[in-house]
Amino acid sequence: MRTNATGRLLNDTRGGSFRFDAGAICLDFAHTGGEGQYAVFETLHEPADLAEWLAQPPLTAVMTAPVTARELTTAKALRQAIWDTAHAQAARRPLPTRAVSTINQAAAVAPLIPELTADATTVGWAPPVRATQVLSTLAREMIELLSGPLSGRIRECASDNCPMVFVDSSRPGARRWCAMERCGNRHKLRALRTRRATDP
Repeated sequence: MRTNATGRLLNDTRGGSFRFDAGAICLDFAHTGGEGQYAVFETLHEPADLAEWLAQPPLTAVMTAPVTARELTTAKALRQAIWDTAHAQAARRPLPTRAVSTINQAAAVAPLIPELTADATTVGWAPPVRATQVLSTLAREMIELLSGPLSGRIRECASDNCPMVFVDSSRPGARRWCAMERCGNRHKLRALRTRRATDP
């Protein structure tokens, strides 16, 4: 990956928005939508939506060829596999075999190739830049995450109704919430109301 900067602005079903930093770009990608009850959060409706997401920082992978419908389908399959394995790891369950296979298949494709500018001040991606290469890069990041020293730091938000997953890369390893401004503050507010209700 080009940078350690992660995080995206997400929309809440209640109409608001909040910044969520999953701590890894592959986990940020896992929160772009989903299946079943999570379909209401879908942001990748068309191939162009995927191209736009990949072109944003920190990836900044601007496609040199249009994203195809087939690549969008592959991207959504990888997204679900990342989601499933992240939740399994967070719960300390065995990783789903099918999801692992999907991640490995995506990672087997040639990844993005970093390219240094002549003045050595910035890094871009060597052309061609195709969606399959970016998906391979994301899959490889997930493999490194699941097999590396931070695998035990993959967690689900501590809120009882928030399924968002993140990797806690903070030094103390004490992160509990997807975002303090969302679930963290809601928890504090509920705790305050409970204390006030029980105070004499």
